[in-house]
Amino acid sequence: MRLLLADDHDLVLETLGTFLATQDNFVVETCGSLGAACEKIKKERFYDLVLLDYSMPGMNGLEGLTTAISASDGRPVAIMSGTANKVIAQEAVDQGAVGFLPKTMSAKSLVNAIKFMAMGETYVPLDFMNAEDEAPEHPMAKKLSERELQVLEGLCKGHSNKEIARELDLQEVTIKLHVKTLCRKLSARNRTQAAMIAKEAGLF
Repeated sequence: MRLLLADDHDLVLETLGTFLATQDNFVVETCGSLGAACEKIKKERFYDLVLLDYSMPGMNGLEGLTTAISASDGRPVAIMSGTANKVIAQEAVDQGAVGFLPKTMSAKSLVNAIKFMAMGETYVPLDFMNAEDEAPEHPMAKKLSERELQVLEGLCKGHSNKEIARELDLQEVTIKLHVKTLCRKLSARNRTQAAMIAKEAGLF
């Protein structure tokens, strides 16, 4: 089974890629962006499954999924994420993904899910979908759009506007506008206070 794993976090690629490569009949290739993934897909065209990180450079939400599906010419493409919720998981499947994998999955479950999807079946863990229903949405998150939450998460990590723009594949001026809106919505004087308010509220 040939698997393409795309994620911009080196630790994830190294850990997950190395683990999957130890499985019987698994051949794993890795890359760090949607653009690199599409280049490999178009060049090789032999992957049994392409697994894309939801928030890596170039993805721009689920737009990147559509791009990868088009490039894969009918081969299975799935999404994985450590932050996306069940709404995004369902949207991914509705847009043609063969599955959605939370990064919190156990190693054994992950391997079984990958084998399942490589056969063309759709996989989304039921416990993940049900757990989202049971967990109340954070009150602060209700006030913010998905993009604003992504920018706020970058602020909480101490990233600059340029770094956040690169991670989300947006223009730096767009990030500045989001930061301004975040400060207004959170009643923060500046980006640092906005991050502090989010952290103290337990949002990230």
